Amino acid sequence: MFGRAPKKSDNTKYYEVLGVPKNAAQDDLKKVLQEKKVLEVHVEKGMQHNQKITFPGEADEAPDTVTGDIVFVVQQKEHPKFKRKGDDLFYEHTISLTEALCGFQLVLTHLDNRQLLIKSNPGEIVKPDSFKAISDEGMPMYQRPFMKGKLYIHFTVEFPDSLAPDQCKALEAVLPPKPASKLTDMELDECEETTMHDVNMEEEMRRKAHAAAQEAYDEDDEMPGGGAQRVQCAQQ
Repeated sequence: MFGRAPKKSDNTKYYEVLGVPKNAAQDDLKKVLQEKKVLEVHVEKGMQHNQKITFPGEADEAPDTVTGDIVFVVQQKEHPKFKRKGDDLFYEHTISLTEALCGFQLVLTHLDNRQLLIKSNPGEIVKPDSFKAISDEGMPMYQRPFMKGKLYIHFTVEFPDSLAPDQCKALEAVLPPKPASKLTDMELDECEETTMHDVNMEEEMRRKAHAAAQEAYDEDDEMPGGGAQRVQCAQQ
């Protein structure tokens, strides 16, 4: 007796699952198989926000198509103290009026944890909203890591809310004299005296904008027909 011949294996369904024709070459089959690959991304010193790091030809492969690239986009995190603009760094610092007039000393912890000693020159006065620059303490330049931008320090001067009369007299004794009035006492007596008060300008502008919008609404509401267009159908 003759035994049955073994059936040949039908791999058609595997080709259908992979989405390739039956006569696909070995290289085409490799393109549709999943493969894990580790890519090492090196962020170089001085790279900018949204700068791209490209790995050519490392995207998913598919038969009869050109393999694309894998692109990583560098996202720069915000820092609570430093702000970056290109190769430069900006640092906000508040000092007292005494420090602004008589000198200050600041120990600044840099991004690389170095301690920088920053102090004003003898007799130097720091004015409100002024900037000071320190060369070569900014960000390293891209592909030129030994060159750095500048570190700018923006100073805010904190003034006292009030001074006692004796403190005012002490200041007047050491500060330049106040400018003399160009008006005579008689002319000053004829002037109307006013009183100043503190104001929050952002809140003031919001209040004015709201009042203007309300006024425009009220004027529109007082127009004939209540500000709305009323259309009547013509009688046939």
